[in-house]
Amino acid sequence: MNKIYSNIYPICNLYKKNSKKSPLVTQIIYGQKFSIKKKTKKWLKIKILDDNYFGYIAKRKFPHYFKPTHKVVKLKSNIYKFPNNKKKIKELPFGSRIRVIKSKSSFIKFKLGWIKKKDLKPVGFKQKNIFSKIKIFKNIKYKWGGKSYLGIDCSGLIQILFNFNNKFFPRDTKDQVKFLKKSINLKNIKKNDIIFWKGHVALALSKDKLIHAYGPLKKTVIMNIQKTITRIERTANLKVISIKRV
Repeated sequence: MNKIYSNIYPICNLYKKNSKKSPLVTQIIYGQKFSIKKKTKKWLKIKILDDNYFGYIAKRKFPHYFKPTHKVVKLKSNIYKFPNNKKKIKELPFGSRIRVIKSKSSFIKFKLGWIKKKDLKPVGFKQKNIFSKIKIFKNIKYKWGGKSYLGIDCSGLIQILFNFNNKFFPRDTKDQVKFLKKSINLKNIKKNDIIFWKGHVALALSKDKLIHAYGPLKKTVIMNIQKTITRIERTANLKVISIKRV
């Protein structure tokens, strides 16, 4: 059986091939678990166990898997050297999973430093509406393969909300549309329905509005559903291929 490791860096880029010139395909955030399939002098070929995604990350030291106790509920959470607000040393992205070492006042200590208790939820926490946090990504820049406040793509935006709520969901749109089984008609669309084009995905916020990480506008935006459908058809010659209900 392959050994399981935990990512202990806030964000690690995962490339299609063992080169930084290769396309960025996704990212792993702090606390995500993976197995190593191949090692070279500078690279590790890994399998992300949350979604069975393969790719290459730069070779670093990673510990064997640690069982997390809490997860980050904010878009980004500051890490401090001491349990105060005075010396920020790093930031953790939304959905990062940590293992608590000890707590003091309103702070919790983990491997990288101290983090505010209010920025965390127990790792088993689930939201009734799994997309209730999606608007925290509004205006975050578009980044192909991104999954954090530093940049996110359309399928990463949807996947990260499933993952936060301890639900499996594929990384790429071509797999996401196959994974969801219940199809609905545009005239019956409602909040939390997921709209798919070839290579693109958006989430309905209501029967009129959607949110998506939209490359042409270079950020995550809220738009009118019908106007978006018309725009994408006009500019990219793509029609909606499916609308799925979670």
